[in-house]
Amino acid sequence: MTTATTTTTHIRPILRSKMFLYVTEFFSGMAVMAAELGASRLLAPYFSSSQIVWTIIIGTIMIALALGSVWGGRKADRDPNPDKLYMRLMIAAVWIALIPLLGKYLIIAVSGLLVVTVSTNFLVIAAFISCMLIFVPPLFLLGTVTPGLVKFATDSLDDNASVVGRLSACNTIGSILGTFLPTFVTIPAVGTFVTFLIFSGLLLALALTYFIASKVRLVVSAISAVIFIASAIASPMSGFAFWERGLAYEGESIYNYLQVKNLSDRTILSTNVLFGVQSVTMKQPGLTGMYYDTALAASALADHADSALILGMGTGTYARQLRQYYPDMRITGVEIDEKITALAGEYFKEPQDIPVSTYDGRAWLAASTSRYDVIMVDAYQDITIPFQMSSTEFFTMVRQHLNPGGVMVVNMNMISDGEGSINEALTGTIASVFGRRNILTADVPDTTNRELFAKTSGKGSGASDNDNSGQGASDSGIIQSGKSDALQAVTAARTHDDDLEWAMGEVAGRLAPPARSHDGAMILTDDRAPVELLGMHAIDELIAQQAEPYREILRTEGIQGLLELQ
Repeated sequence: MTTATTTTTHIRPILRSKMFLYVTEFFSGMAVMAAELGASRLLAPYFSSSQIVWTIIIGTIMIALALGSVWGGRKADRDPNPDKLYMRLMIAAVWIALIPLLGKYLIIAVSGLLVVTVSTNFLVIAAFISCMLIFVPPLFLLGTVTPGLVKFATDSLDDNASVVGRLSACNTIGSILGTFLPTFVTIPAVGTFVTFLIFSGLLLALALTYFIASKVRLVVSAISAVIFIASAIASPMSGFAFWERGLAYEGESIYNYLQVKNLSDRTILSTNVLFGVQSVTMKQPGLTGMYYDTALAASALADHADSALILGMGTGTYARQLRQYYPDMRITGVEIDEKITALAGEYFKEPQDIPVSTYDGRAWLAASTSRYDVIMVDAYQDITIPFQMSSTEFFTMVRQHLNPGGVMVVNMNMISDGEGSINEALTGTIASVFGRRNILTADVPDTTNRELFAKTSGKGSGASDNDNSGQGASDSGIIQSGKSDALQAVTAARTHDDDLEWAMGEVAGRLAPPARSHDGAMILTDDRAPVELLGMHAIDELIAQQAEPYREILRTEGIQGLLELQ
């Protein structure tokens, strides 16, 4: 029999049964997955939770674990000392415990530096550097755990494979719990910050148990415990948007970071603290001055205005506008985030008589047989569009749920335009379903929004939804309906509201058919819809426009010039 001995193991009674080693592997695997999921929630309020950000998180963490495994294996062979392994575990636990306290400041510092120095791929670079600084060090240390435990748990090469198998099973089971518990239990219940503290606390408890039982490194253990307690006390005192004061609400749901800001004239819901807002509600009745007003043209462009479906109900601003001007309209809302619906009732005065289903918009369409005169598509996930709600398959489903002569209005909240842009792709995709001549677009002044209207053929019009010819539509088509006199006349007849009638005349002046360049656009499908990449390019354009004055100051006056702006 060939034996493998580790002298230090025999002088630590806590390791003699080997059970403590398996427990260590279990909680190590749990902490890795919890940290990965926590990373996505920590970064999402700043960079979104798109596939791009997830790719960066997974990639950097896998790199850290791989390097940690190689280095940890060499250390275990050269210096088989479990004291050092549990010291690394304790350092990783303390580091993770400090993430909710310091992580957000590092993210803002990285973003502030890059926004005036990087012209393209801001999201990718900022998210990658943030991950490297915040998550790679502790995950590297956790990567050293498994090879070290294999060294200490193996007494004989005869049962070496069995030991490795048991350790692997413990790690996998811990990883499973570390995947499900944050998503379905801790993050919805107590938030991302406390989730980091819970799982780092479990790691720290393991390391403290080892050192206290072994009666070594007690001072370092005490200092680690004090740091953990300090972070646990201080972390909840500031939120993700730590620079904001007087927020009406800040919290998290299973899907989103959520922030409600109560201003003198409006209430704002944000799901991302760096880029834009999710929903805005004006406190005074009437027109809002935002894209909701332009989107109201859908009810006048449609042959009838008796029913409406809103996919992406949010806080219900569009529903309130429809109810104000079309009080007899039957309105249905679909919102995937139940917490947003709850906030809508508490802070945004969402009409209680409008039913709201907690469902994914596309899944809801697949399960429904109802048809509507107007369907509003306003589903955004952070700063990106869910890919499954941007494809030809999705827009075909929307068209099938429209009455003859019904209108779909899509809020395209992207500043980008031109060849290869997300707006071009969305417009081309919708045109492939509804027909180019059945589409009109209207840019919203002083915003990054563009509203796209697509109409189904009315009864007896003789026009085909798939007719992409450049000829004018029939009298029931959207081109004729979008003319100023027609849009105003229909609005006046249906609402008897002078302000809305005037506003529709102004909207008509902004309505235009899609550009010819969109005819060759990428058609988005369920199989190929790179909306994250297209959206990232749009964000780059937005950042370039907003940051250019600051970049010019940096070029001409240096850092001191930027500091003097404060």
